[in-house]
Amino acid sequence: MQSISVGIREAKINLSKLLKSVQKGREIIITDRGKPVGKIIPVAAVSLPLTDRVNEMERQGWIEPRNKKGRELHPPILLPDELAKKYLEKERNS
Repeated sequence: MQSISVGIREAKINLSKLLKSVQKGREIIITDRGKPVGKIIPVAAVSLPLTDRVNEMERQGWIEPRNKKGRELHPPILLPDELAKKYLEKERNS
């Protein structure tokens, strides 16, 4: 991860530009008269809300966006005599 140092005044003036750099993975160190006083880093993906993580995966092309109407789901396949329940219990116990 690349990092750059900027003074407080420069950070105030260029905050939007600096945040765009952070979104790209860059780390920003804020200094006061040359001494580090703070750091701006990208937010870890696991701390983002689910909708933001999904949107990011769509943006990066990892998953396809859901169409506006939603997907038509097939009805579940029914198994006789609680067969699915028996398979699940057998799987859990093994």
